[in-house]
Amino acid sequence: MTDRDLLEALFAAAVKAADPLTGISKHLPSPPENGRTVVIGAGKGAAQMAAALESVWAGPLSGIVVTRYGYGCETRSIEILEASHPVPDAAGLAGARRLVEAVSGLSGQDLVIALICGGGSALLPAPPEGLTLEDEIALNETLLASGAPISAMNVVRKHLSTIKGGRLAAATQARVVSLIVSDIPGDNPAFVASGPTIPDATTRQDALAIVEQYRLKLPEAMIAHLNSPAADAPKPDDLVFARHEHHVIASAGVSLAAAADVARARGVTPYILSDSVEGESRDVALVHAALAREVALRDRPFARPAVLLSGGETTVTLRGKGGKGGRNGEFALALALAIDGYDVTALAADTDGMDGSETNAGAFADGTTARRLRAAGLDGRRLLDGNDSFSGFRAIGDVFTTGPTGTNVNDFRAILVR
Repeated sequence: MTDRDLLEALFAAAVKAADPLTGISKHLPSPPENGRTVVIGAGKGAAQMAAALESVWAGPLSGIVVTRYGYGCETRSIEILEASHPVPDAAGLAGARRLVEAVSGLSGQDLVIALICGGGSALLPAPPEGLTLEDEIALNETLLASGAPISAMNVVRKHLSTIKGGRLAAATQARVVSLIVSDIPGDNPAFVASGPTIPDATTRQDALAIVEQYRLKLPEAMIAHLNSPAADAPKPDDLVFARHEHHVIASAGVSLAAAADVARARGVTPYILSDSVEGESRDVALVHAALAREVALRDRPFARPAVLLSGGETTVTLRGKGGKGGRNGEFALALALAIDGYDVTALAADTDGMDGSETNAGAFADGTTARRLRAAGLDGRRLLDGNDSFSGFRAIGDVFTTGPTGTNVNDFRAILVR
């Protein structure tokens, strides 16, 4: 088994541990005695969650979930809608309306099962009165380019929406049980997909503070909305949520533990650094690289052979125009430049199988990457400055492609030091 084979095996174990069927089976609610069961959901793994629920649900059910284009799968009674991610589109706008319609006419005897996972924020555009889909598209593009952590982005999103921040659950009289695959550092369920069924305590004043902190250039209509009571989201102590419950059924922590078990079985000692890493991708890469170099040179703080594992969600501040790639590719490229010449091999990939703007999950990097880029006539530093990691890794055959995995617990990083 090569080093890359081992890293692929660790990634596969992490994804398998996040299989929604396992978590859904453990937290399956009881069917209502005299009411209907309606399923709603959104996220890049929502279709697979719906199929998993159908496979273990004994009674009748119906519903709608929204997922990313190309991420759908076959289901029996739950309708699958596809929309754009990471930038919203009209299909997502229609999907958000369909979800509200599906729950708004239900009674207290009915049950709503909400299947929520990462990606739902972009897939459910629902601008408030006075704002348009184009405004929400501009908002998402601004947030994605800002370098703000996902938790901060979602505070802004949920105060500029009619469906996020618990508003979808507040639209129904039925009991709501939310089953959540977390892609959020810290696993706060209110931040996954901007919490359409889970309220949280953040305020519109918090959203305005984030706008100021990250110097977000938003349209005047958005700022006006954030300054008005119309932006207020329902609070966790609102009686509308009294009978609701939620369960985080998969997370990065569980996936990293599964990867660690595989490494241990292959004779390599795993060290889980954190399952909730945040920060600029290239900066996070430099910290990981410094640790890997210390292990490679001095066998400290860990003895070789070792694999350093981490999860969470880093961010990328766009510096160039026309670059291709995502946060994992950017991490891998920055890491490659910092471990040039060392006996280190790494994989950085998104557990949903899609990193940024292209079709790859991420990329491999090792102590020869920088040299091979130079041999191909490419300047790794220039690629990094232009946020163009994909072009570099594609040129040397180091992109890592899996296709949609059916789940999403965010970034997976494994750095092997021999």
